[in-house]
Amino acid sequence: MTTLHKLRIPHILKWVSLLCTENGFNSSKSNLHVNGSYSYHILQQIRFCRAERAVNLKNSANLCELAKKSRVVKKEAQSALLEYLHSTRSLQFMDAENMSKNTPEFFDRLLRRVDIDDDDDVEVGRSLARFLRYHPINEFEPFFESIGLKPCEYSSFLPRNLMFLNDDKLLLQNYYVLCNYGFARNKIGKVYMEAREVFKYGYGILQSKLQTFEDLGLKQSLVVKIIASSPYLLKGNVDKEFVEVLEKLKNAGIEYNWLHENISEKDSCNWKCMLELICLLGDLGLSDEKLGEVITHHPDILLESSGRITFCFFGFLLKFGSTQSDLQTVFLQFPDISVVKFTNNLCQCYKFLIEIKMDIQEIGRMFRLYPLLLGTCELKKVKSLLGTLNCGMNRLCEMVKDDPFVLKKWVLGLRVDRLPEPNRVLKVRMIKTKFLLSLGFEEKSKEMERALKVFRGKGMELQDRFDCLVNMGLSPEQVISMVKVSPQILNQSKDVIETKIGFFVTDLGYKVADLVTHPALVSYTIERVKLRLLTYKWLKDEGVVHPKLALSTLLSCSEAIFVKSYVNSHPRGPEFWESLKKKIYPG
Repeated sequence: MTTLHKLRIPHILKWVSLLCTENGFNSSKSNLHVNGSYSYHILQQIRFCRAERAVNLKNSANLCELAKKSRVVKKEAQSALLEYLHSTRSLQFMDAENMSKNTPEFFDRLLRRVDIDDDDDVEVGRSLARFLRYHPINEFEPFFESIGLKPCEYSSFLPRNLMFLNDDKLLLQNYYVLCNYGFARNKIGKVYMEAREVFKYGYGILQSKLQTFEDLGLKQSLVVKIIASSPYLLKGNVDKEFVEVLEKLKNAGIEYNWLHENISEKDSCNWKCMLELICLLGDLGLSDEKLGEVITHHPDILLESSGRITFCFFGFLLKFGSTQSDLQTVFLQFPDISVVKFTNNLCQCYKFLIEIKMDIQEIGRMFRLYPLLLGTCELKKVKSLLGTLNCGMNRLCEMVKDDPFVLKKWVLGLRVDRLPEPNRVLKVRMIKTKFLLSLGFEEKSKEMERALKVFRGKGMELQDRFDCLVNMGLSPEQVISMVKVSPQILNQSKDVIETKIGFFVTDLGYKVADLVTHPALVSYTIERVKLRLLTYKWLKDEGVVHPKLALSTLLSCSEAIFVKSYVNSHPRGPEFWESLKKKIYPG
């Protein structure tokens, strides 16, 4: 109803505007009134519509009569063509019927060539039969159209030296193999388009290829669906990628019935692409069991465009720095929406964040930390939100930075109210200010302003992250001093903080207290810390670097400087560096 309303209202307004213009009416925003002349013209228009309706009713009756007559003519002509193809040309009845009834474009072209008396329905069949007796048709044209091809598609396939189907024995032989196996006649055209050589196979070859698929454990009906979606599988030997996909699905606990329910004959499947996606999901650390759960609950992750859409959003998140663990979480917690919708939402959210002038580094952080949130939000337009919320672009941007989950309130279909007073941003700032005061920060000091500007996320989370650092073995005083130097360390989630410090202490052998001298280490990615410190440990064991270099010296410099100053100090340093880098940054 809403769509209809949207379609009709502009049309009605345009009609009224044209009507007024034609009759010399001028609209005025300041003084709009209805006078007698205007009423008269409206009444005239109503009378005209009534008269037009009466004429239309009369014309409609004539059109119905013509349509009925046209149907009779068409039926007689189809019967004549059927008789010609079956009796005269000796084609099987099913083929002749299909070619006479399901070839509208060929049929129209044929009737235009025949001189038919429209006043004599019986004469239609006789005229067409007489025409076909002296003007044989190219039977490949209706044949190709009857199997689902358009003239523009099959024109290049028409044989130059043949007119009659029975002259191409191999074509018909393989066509009947597919028909008898269960392929719908109007679907065979796709097979012809994508695997033309199949119709040149010798006797028994195509049947044996179809049997090969059944030998893999597939039901005949499933084989039909698979071949219809990817006809190239009939070419050459058994496709290795296809077999590997079946094996991996089986290993993941996915039965062939699932494939039968979810694969569509309308799709064009690329099994190599699907195999690469399954392997990629395995490389992310998904076990066979988890892989089976993901694919079973979200078939379109694998089957939508043969997994290409999934590769798109996968690459999209990688460009923003998402880690293997981040991507694994996305797939394990994938929402109940289509992968196309999810990917589109990610792109639209990116445009939204760009439009509200969010810094690109901040956008990257949003996509790394909240991909599931962004993938499920179909946001309203920025212009609409600014008007509804009654706020500026900067304020809108700050609201998203402080609490990304506010986007959930701005999705299409939800009502958005104006911001209350005092506004949300001030409330969040008050919570953060209160937290900093409890740590000993001076109110309105440069330290506090710097910390407030750096802090991201909900105010309530800051205390939990602070407590997490204390629970890892640091004293409250040490954590406070760290926050004053590098307030951004509290932007990390509790899990990330625990993972980084655990690696720092357990794997590298440092003390937790060493973080106090260089708290920014908690802000670096774990891959950067691993690469730098493991390389330094190796260089130290080799005796080519100072054994007590400060963490700040090792981690704060750029990669180019680190390689030049330390890695290149050992002949095998670059080799060790690149080898370790490949292990830490796979792919």
